[in-house]
Amino acid sequence: MKKEKVIGAGIGMAALAAIGAYFLTGKRGAKNREAIKGWTLKMKGEVLDKVEDIKSMKREDYEKIVDTVAARYAKLEKVGSAELKKLTADLKDAWKHISAEMK
Repeated sequence: MKKEKVIGAGIGMAALAAIGAYFLTGKRGAKNREAIKGWTLKMKGEVLDKVEDIKSMKREDYEKIVDTVAARYAKLEKVGSAELKKLTADLKDAWKHISAEMK
């Protein structure tokens, strides 16, 4: 049981690192860092927190997490629908990178 928790935590940490690296480093990261607003960081953080709790993850699980978090942010006044749609798409596109890092 303890070994499974350690493995699950390791997978969660790998996913966190992969998401962070994907959005904040490299050519794409430079563009993302310029456009970051407070709510976008909070939304990404919430997705990261939820991903960390999952021991084994499939694309459908990940996308459901992104959709659930995005639905909450859609209700906030300061969040523009175009920005939210783009961030949601970017988070979903990150799955390719995240799944590769978790292997």
